[in-house]
Amino acid sequence: MKTIGLIGGMSWESTAEYYRLLNELTRDRLGGLHSARCVLYSVDFADIERLQTEGRWAEAGETLAAAARSLAAAGADMVLICTNTMHKVADGVEAAVSIPLLHLADATAEAVRAAGLRRVGLLGTAFTMEQDFYRGRLEAGGLDVLVPDAEGRALVHRVIYEELCLGVVQDASRAAYRKVIEDLVADGAEGVILGCTEIELLVGPADSPVPVFPTARLHAEAAVAAALE
Repeated sequence: MKTIGLIGGMSWESTAEYYRLLNELTRDRLGGLHSARCVLYSVDFADIERLQTEGRWAEAGETLAAAARSLAAAGADMVLICTNTMHKVADGVEAAVSIPLLHLADATAEAVRAAGLRRVGLLGTAFTMEQDFYRGRLEAGGLDVLVPDAEGRALVHRVIYEELCLGVVQDASRAAYRKVIEDLVADGAEGVILGCTEIELLVGPADSPVPVFPTARLHAEAAVAAALE
């Protein structure tokens, strides 16, 4: 099995899910006591969040590029950025190392297409929902992407940073997310991308009338498949 390199800590709540998923998926594929070969570089999310808020993306990108170089030096055969939002700097991270970067949006678009769907709603941070680095990649993959209205986007973003990244999971926020999902479906969404890795801590298939696409799980599945090729 190849070694999977993880750039995590954004937040560690979802990175812990990545670690669990990678090991469960490897055990399911190989059986017995098998677990994933992986190396984790976990950043301090407070530093990254400050750079996000201040629009200092180049500095944030160099932090992640340095993490990728450390993973490569530690023997990783591939690198994953364990967050949707920081794929804004994916090109720089990919250019910093000679090992492949498994892009989260590509794994997600492939899963949506495999399900026979095209028009999907996207939930995530405001950066992910409103900027082109992620939506544009999905659209280049053949998808038609819808996002919530301004009020819905603000709600989804707030819950991510003020609750989920801190390990807080509230029923009231789950109900609010369900309403946002219902509105996307009413606008024609055939499925909903949970485009922030923390969102999977709050909602899942039972909370949506259409299929949901949990990006952390899809990313982990793609990584295990690549590691076992």
